[in-house]
Amino acid sequence: MHPRPEHNIPSGTVTACQICGCQDLHLVLDLGHQPLCDTLLSGEDLGRPETSYPLRQMWCPECTLSQLDYVVPSDVVFHPAYPYRTGVTRELAAYQVELAQAVLADLEVPADSLVVDIGCNDGTLLTSFRDQGQRVVGVEPTNIAQFAVEAGIETLQAPFTPQIARDIVDVHGPAKVVSATNVFAHIASLGDVIEALEILVADDGFFVLENHYLRPVMDRLQFDTIYHEHLKTYTLLSLVTLFNYYNFTVVDAHKVSRYGGNIRVYVAKGRGATPHRRVSELLAEELQAGFKDPQYYLEFRKQSINLKNQLLALFVQCAQADTPIVGNSCPGRCSTLLNFLGVGPDLMPYIGEQPASLKLGKFLPGMHIPIVSNQRIIDEQPEHVMLLAWHYATPIAEQLRERGLQSNLIVPLPQVQNI
Repeated sequence: MHPRPEHNIPSGTVTACQICGCQDLHLVLDLGHQPLCDTLLSGEDLGRPETSYPLRQMWCPECTLSQLDYVVPSDVVFHPAYPYRTGVTRELAAYQVELAQAVLADLEVPADSLVVDIGCNDGTLLTSFRDQGQRVVGVEPTNIAQFAVEAGIETLQAPFTPQIARDIVDVHGPAKVVSATNVFAHIASLGDVIEALEILVADDGFFVLENHYLRPVMDRLQFDTIYHEHLKTYTLLSLVTLFNYYNFTVVDAHKVSRYGGNIRVYVAKGRGATPHRRVSELLAEELQAGFKDPQYYLEFRKQSINLKNQLLALFVQCAQADTPIVGNSCPGRCSTLLNFLGVGPDLMPYIGEQPASLKLGKFLPGMHIPIVSNQRIIDEQPEHVMLLAWHYATPIAEQLRERGLQSNLIVPLPQVQNI
């Protein structure tokens, strides 16, 4: 099997669909030039030049993939000091347990099967698979792999390639399940990854992917999910189109709640498997929603720009009243939001993060807002706190209230509201 040329895209400007090769791409939203959201700055970095890249989301009228039209090299985006850890977010750690249980039940995976997680991060998901009786191996290109190793997960610190797949098969045999959660949309070399999957997945095995789904991104104005790590925002049609080129079949799909709205897709090894009726139902739902209608994307662009202006006016109003808004939580998406708005320390003095976060003591790229322990928010009781991880607004608000926070809590998206 040889990957299609458009499935391994080089760094730089992209003019064709990354799945079907269509060259008639249309603009979804231009967020300007922005820095990499997870390349946080040290104090010393503030005095140095900072690199930014075009950040424009496009859509394909043929397979309905949404994609960036500029690709930053993956080793630059996912550098060794990449600071994201799954396990420090309580809600996400709990979700990973539910995900492992659902996959094993849905696919009727026997005990002691091999489960491999691509982009395993700190091993949170694989720990859940292991706890439920499976053999596990992780693949993680960044230094976060050390946390997985410390958790007792055998982890290869490397990008997922055909050679890595062969290495795993040589030692452990083929995998019944290979998972990729919040990873598959990040990959420029899709063709190489699918070639590696063909080597690693057992003949009766499955690839399970979960990523942002276009419908909730559009319907909930989640323009903050557009950043350089997310090369693609998938639709089910785009994924079916992709795997139809290879020795795989999309056999099931679920809309799930993670990150404000994800799609979980089960892909069986081999051609000709019978998909669950959910696949055809969701494909029909996508067309009905307007995934091939330019007006659908134009409306999203108009509403996103209106919301941007509304939020910026609120920041200015609060700063002029000497009650500036401070931030709570520093997910990657908040870098897109605050850089798109042009909000710096004059409008948001600091962002509070959990005490275990690797981001403490750093500064937000582009806007240079300091990232501090969120205990400071509790101690200072500012007038206004914006929940930048707004997709977890309810549980985060409950935790902050339990710790005694009295501030007005602002949710920025999909519309400005106080909770």
